[in-house]
Formats: sequence, C-alpha cells, structure tokens
Amino acid sequence: MCVHDENGAVGVGIGHKRAGISFRGLLKQLEIDPGEAPDCAVHHGGPVEPGRGFVLHSTDWGGQDSLQVNGPKGELFSMTGTIDVLRAIAEGKGPSKWIVALGYAGWGEGQLDEEMTRHGWFAADGDQKILFDTPSDERWAAAFNAEGIDPRLLATETGAA
Repeated sequence: MCVHDENGAVGVGIGHKRAGISFRGLLKQLEIDPGEAPDCAVHHGGPVEPGRGFVLHSTDWGGQDSLQVNGPKGELFSMTGTIDVLRAIAEGKGPSKWIVALGYAGWGEGQLDEEMTRHGWFAADGDQKILFDTPSDERWAAAFNAEGIDPRLLATETGAA
C-alpha cells in the first residue's frame, strides 16, 4: 500500500511476476540502454493502467516525482512513476534496492476501508526486508510470519459462530 487517505488508496502488487517481459526488455522498449542493469522480473502491480510503470525503491535515491512511503517505524520505501528512475538504474546511479511493476490497484474514497471489514484481507506492517530481500513468491508467507501467524494453518473457508 503506497497511499491510503480520505480520498482513496493506491497500492502496487509485488507478489506476482509478469510473464513475457524482463526488466532489460522493458528498458529496450523504452529506448533506454540497459547498461549494467540486471535482467530481473517485472511484477504485476495491479489491474489499473497495466502499461504504466512504478518503481518501489530504497530511500537513498529520489527523483522529481518520488513519493516517500512511511511505515510505523518511519521511512519504509519510495515510489517513483517517472522514467528518470529507470535511466538512473540503467546507468548504475539509481537506488540501491528496487522493484519494478506495471499497473497498480486503486480504490475510491472509503472503498478499501469497507473491503477491509470483509474476509479475504489481512493487514500487516510494512517491512523493508520482506519488500526488498525476500523472493516474490515467498513474500505472502513472510508477511504472515512477521505477524506471528503460520499461513499453513489458515482456513480456506469462512464460517459463523
């Protein structure tokens, strides 16, 4: 979750990789010389504007439109949606840690708050280690584990008492 206020919410998914596109391939499509950039995955950020890119990154780099996202313990990460961060990464001058995603998830005023009252949602504190140092296919379980919950014990169906 990157923004959640009285006007709505915006989040970028980091748990699923986009098939058929790599970071170096994305740079080439944007006519940016990949330089020494690694050929890592591009994530599926969400269903809204699937062609629009976002980079979630460490706070050691900031561009003209970078948004700082804070967690309970202060700075968590930054989000940049402009091409300057991609150029900086390709040149080896970008943030030390980063994740690239295409698309985002968005909710209107009060929509996410209402959805959170239903089954299917779990809110965990943000964690830089889970975000940047945990493989994407392990992040979901790592977020539960960080909250002291073993996700293998979760029920697949809801009930009423």
